Amino acid sequence: MKVMANIHSLKQKGNPEQLDFGHQQAEVTIISHKNNNDVIAEYQGVRYKAIFNPFIGQFFVDDLYGRLE
Repeated sequence: MKVMANIHSLKQKGNPEQLDFGHQQAEVTIISHKNNNDVIAEYQGVRYKAIFNPFIGQFFVDDLYGRLE
């Protein structure tokens, strides 16, 4: 399924005092969602580890350190 997700490498500084945490989103494909801490997402043709935050209903993709072979 295709969703908008927060991408680690796109994160900016933001301003937490104004509830801006700097997260930037892009479209990804969710390949596997075994549980909220065990998600595999495809972003720009590469698969990465990801998580799902059920409290805000958003995926977070670690394209810096979570690349899967």
